[in-house]
Amino acid sequence: MARTQFAVFTTLALALTCSTLQAQDAAKNDAVRESVVKIFTTMRPPDVVHPWQKGSPQEATGSGAIIEGNRVLTNAHVVMYGSQVFVQPNGSGDKLPATVVAIAPGIDLAVLKLEDESFFKNRPPLKRTEGLPEIKESVLVYGYPTGGASQSLTKGIVSRIEFVAYGYNTAGLRIQIDAAVNPGNSGGPALVNDKMIGLVNSRLGGGDNIGYIIPSEEIDLFLKDVADGNYDGKPRMTDSIQTLENDALKAKLNAKSAPGLVVHQPATDAADYPLKRWDIITKIGDKDIDNVGMVQIRENLRVGFQYIIQKVAKDNKVPLTIIRDGKQQVVQVPVGLRHDELIQSRIGKPLTYFIYGPMVFAPVTVEFAGLLERMGDRMVTMLSAIGSPLASRRGDKVRFPGEELVVVCSPLFPHKISKGYSNPLAKVVKSVNGTKIKNFAHLVETLRDAKDKYVIFEFDDKASELIVFDRAEVLQATEDILSDNSVRQQFSEDVAPIWNKKK
Repeated sequence: MARTQFAVFTTLALALTCSTLQAQDAAKNDAVRESVVKIFTTMRPPDVVHPWQKGSPQEATGSGAIIEGNRVLTNAHVVMYGSQVFVQPNGSGDKLPATVVAIAPGIDLAVLKLEDESFFKNRPPLKRTEGLPEIKESVLVYGYPTGGASQSLTKGIVSRIEFVAYGYNTAGLRIQIDAAVNPGNSGGPALVNDKMIGLVNSRLGGGDNIGYIIPSEEIDLFLKDVADGNYDGKPRMTDSIQTLENDALKAKLNAKSAPGLVVHQPATDAADYPLKRWDIITKIGDKDIDNVGMVQIRENLRVGFQYIIQKVAKDNKVPLTIIRDGKQQVVQVPVGLRHDELIQSRIGKPLTYFIYGPMVFAPVTVEFAGLLERMGDRMVTMLSAIGSPLASRRGDKVRFPGEELVVVCSPLFPHKISKGYSNPLAKVVKSVNGTKIKNFAHLVETLRDAKDKYVIFEFDDKASELIVFDRAEVLQATEDILSDNSVRQQFSEDVAPIWNKKK
């Protein structure tokens, strides 16, 4: 009888314990749900061919996570170019206006603030993990994917952790999961043991349940960067480096047993630059680099050595152990926050332009060059054949501080003063009245200060004609063109201080 009673009591105790745990889990789940929001965005992306106007409005939805400081964290691509952004709490029909206060398209993160901060009173920030999750750990993904209006919860495991390229000139850690992730999940949190391990930002198209997470470590770096109101970017090396796998290469460098990477082309040939061609990089900080560029960061986890840069960089320098001419030494290598590529991206930023007569000028950007590439091989072949810098200098670094290519970014506006001229669309400006153009601001200054009766444009390729305008006529034509084509401004706001400044 006693044994039977004991068994009954034991069963009841286990049932009560299970019930209590389930109740606790449900409470935690409910708390997380209240800290996950839906985001509605009306996007007006820029038009690189008509930079004075924006594209047609596009509606988009995504997810977001409440974080410390009464803020909402989401993906940059959810709110980028948003003319209107609204946040909707879980289980509510209200849409509250929000403002993007920080954005980093490269790492695909953004921070929102709400006009009414009382919204956060009963919605606590999600706690984030300090380290990386373990492979095979169970993960829960919250968000608002397509297929329904209410909040969704999917479950999976952590499948892989890698250091990969994100957006333009940005790389970082990325977590792969097998929980179902769909459009609308972007910006939603992924949790392990009730703590956020990161933010959903994409999925592999055509793959089965392959989703990607921006880990908390990358989020913390981003939030620290934007604390002053500006996003500076992540430090990185710009040297060309190759693996040390080939036997002949090892023999040439007398490095049969030395692991590491070979410097193929230093970032600069300056005599005082710490890396030279044929240097073997064996360590970054105190981490050994293997022959394919990987470092061990914990048991059973190896990632690209570039990951260590963001952890050990100090004063924009990173310590590398190298072997040069058979001798080991430690050097401090610059890892810049600003990039010195000739053609840079302006994603997420307003476009710059200047209208002069029937022509529209703009700096060459990654987005404009990409548009030409999307026109097909014929366009790329044509640009290469005529020696256009849009082809010959793609991927180049600047040759002097402030160098910039300036292009005619739009078809000619119709006007009688352009009679007989071929359309100079996608032509890079070489000179104006014999003055070689250094950058976009220099073009505006040169046209502003011109005193000659005629203005002569020369383009930088082998197949372009000269374009000559009467200076008085082109200035008058500019006013007529703006009026006839309902263009509100001759130039973008950043050009006004240059054009209006007296010489």
